[in-house]
Amino acid sequence: MKKSIVLSGLFIFVLLSLPSIASAYIGPGAGFAFFSSFFILLATFLLALLALILLPIRYVLIRLKRKTGYTKSDVERVIVLGLDGLDPATVEAFMAQGYLKNFSKLKEMGGYKRLQTTVPSISPVAWSSFITGVNPGRHNIFDFLSRDAKTYLPFLSSAHTGRPSRTLSLGKYVIPLGKPRVKLLRKGKPFWNILGEKGISSSILRVPITFPPEKFSGRVLSAMGVPDLRGSQGTFSYYTTSQEAVEGHMEGRFFKVERVGDKIRTFIEGPENSILKKPVEIKLPLTITVYPDSEEAELEVSGQRVRLKKGQYSNWVRLTFKLGLGMKIYGICRFYLKSVSPEFGLYLSPINIDPENPALPISYPFIYSIYLAKVIGSYTTLGLAEDTWALNEGALDEKAFLEQAYLIHEEREKMFFHELEKIRKGLCVCVFDATDRIQHMFWRYKEPENKGGSGQVEGSGRTGGPSTPSYSYTEVIPDLYRRMDDLLGRVMAKVDEKTLLFVMSDHGFSSFGRGVNLNTWLYQQGYLCLKAQEGSARSDWLKQVDWSRTRAYALGLAGVYINLKGREAVGIVKPGSEFEELKQELIVKLTGLKDDETGEIAIRRVYDSREVYAGPYTENAPDLIIGYNRGYRASWESVTGRLDDRVFKDNQKAWGGDHCIDPQLVPGVLFCNRPIQEASPSIVDMAPTILKVLGVEVPAYFDGKPLIHPGS
Repeated sequence: MKKSIVLSGLFIFVLLSLPSIASAYIGPGAGFAFFSSFFILLATFLLALLALILLPIRYVLIRLKRKTGYTKSDVERVIVLGLDGLDPATVEAFMAQGYLKNFSKLKEMGGYKRLQTTVPSISPVAWSSFITGVNPGRHNIFDFLSRDAKTYLPFLSSAHTGRPSRTLSLGKYVIPLGKPRVKLLRKGKPFWNILGEKGISSSILRVPITFPPEKFSGRVLSAMGVPDLRGSQGTFSYYTTSQEAVEGHMEGRFFKVERVGDKIRTFIEGPENSILKKPVEIKLPLTITVYPDSEEAELEVSGQRVRLKKGQYSNWVRLTFKLGLGMKIYGICRFYLKSVSPEFGLYLSPINIDPENPALPISYPFIYSIYLAKVIGSYTTLGLAEDTWALNEGALDEKAFLEQAYLIHEEREKMFFHELEKIRKGLCVCVFDATDRIQHMFWRYKEPENKGGSGQVEGSGRTGGPSTPSYSYTEVIPDLYRRMDDLLGRVMAKVDEKTLLFVMSDHGFSSFGRGVNLNTWLYQQGYLCLKAQEGSARSDWLKQVDWSRTRAYALGLAGVYINLKGREAVGIVKPGSEFEELKQELIVKLTGLKDDETGEIAIRRVYDSREVYAGPYTENAPDLIIGYNRGYRASWESVTGRLDDRVFKDNQKAWGGDHCIDPQLVPGVLFCNRPIQEASPSIVDMAPTILKVLGVEVPAYFDGKPLIHPGS
């Protein structure tokens, strides 16, 4: 009890303090700021002391601000339960069958509508519109990837990281003297920042596109965009004695290991040590002792011993990476023992930033992630946490993936209910990802008639791909929805007459059986040209494209760009009439494009971004947004700018469900415990609705409109 009081007291002080300052940098792509344990404790102490000194002044200011909040509303608290990807058609069918009693009860109490998503219907785009109340032309997020018009190379659309501007040379070391440049590329002010300005506090848990965390009057734990410790969006490792299992993979790191007696000696690849003048990856020794008779293995790593049975996950294991000069950074990971004999197989999750010793600020205040770890235990910090690629590549099987997804979900529930107890007035938002990730990987069992939607997929029968299940997975999605219904019931039990409850998703779901390679189509139609005699066209990131002859190219999940003169580095299409005519020509040719093998329409609609977006960042958008038909999506090769032999190709991955199609086909859901007063609500309406019901004026620049009014 005393420990809890001390932690809570420290947390309250730091909530009122200034933001932490990062002190160093690691890794060329990740821009890691690290804190040694000493600096964390010192910074925490100083910030708490400063907060204590300023507490009376800040208390008065907060009290004055609060006079402007709640004044025109009978609502004191708003809860938003975000269930990423919850599909309206599936919800409606299950409610009709009597499966989802709490969803049905909430619909009867207030209302239920299908929620319009964004163009395109991709999570970072949709959640950014939820956060800011504006269309993508005002918040600058159009896909997972954007492209640099000067180099034609892609970059992560949500955040940019870079080296600190000042360093000190010391022997073989380069010591950073400033914080790394970690920049949020999403524009627009989060609506909870506006609430904070009026004295209304918020707890924001794992809402996508909140990394790096922004300073405001509340607490935020970042989600999508948070890298792993190596700076990627999630790179797993797989150790195996099978040569076949390490070959032919698109993602992940596969290591062929040798077993000598009962020992396997290998290493874990950590972050790059870029305080060295010649940066190298830090490697941790990993020794594995195999016990075939009991189908167990014991791991020795970073001063710890971890004993695992076949088919078992470890708890979180802390890894310590030493940089030199007494500096360290910390990560956490889980191991999963897939097999012991005749071939050995060990999965290592992406190395997450340790929430108790964060190498980058992943929360605001900085200490918030530490506080949560002390309260609920260690937890996933990676933005895209559920390891879908490990299942795609066979490093995990379906059973192991499901277990991982629900382990992460349980962590999220713990922090969410912890915050619900603390937020008696204000806003609490939490987004759960399991609904999205599980449907991506198990939709193929819901609609097995689709190509790529069957249990038998690429790599079946070998370690490198998903295997035929030993039992039916057709109940996975129904069970998922029942679990969400149970979660909703427990949330509803904590809702009183002064609380407004929303349950929402950012989009729905559909099958993904066939991939469309837009760059191959553009090449075949003469819009994209390749360099002559310079290797294979099967290169990522359009490396073989002859830009001096190319008029259009595709990159990402939904976008087509015109090679525009004056915008692209080697643009050849003139602005004005030539630009507009080419767009219209492509729209006409691509709309209704048929799959030559199946005869089905693959592209339902093509959107001109200048017609669907408005705002200062529209120029950064793809020129055309492709609205695929059900069953189709950009192929895996097309997303990375690689050409293929064919335009249409079966999807051979376990990832058999998707939503990157025509947004009209995949709306989200919106439930509320009060009537929804608009017939066709949109995700962009959520921010103005919440401001309005909490008595805060809606900014004039918002694109959305309130769906509920105080007193209704």
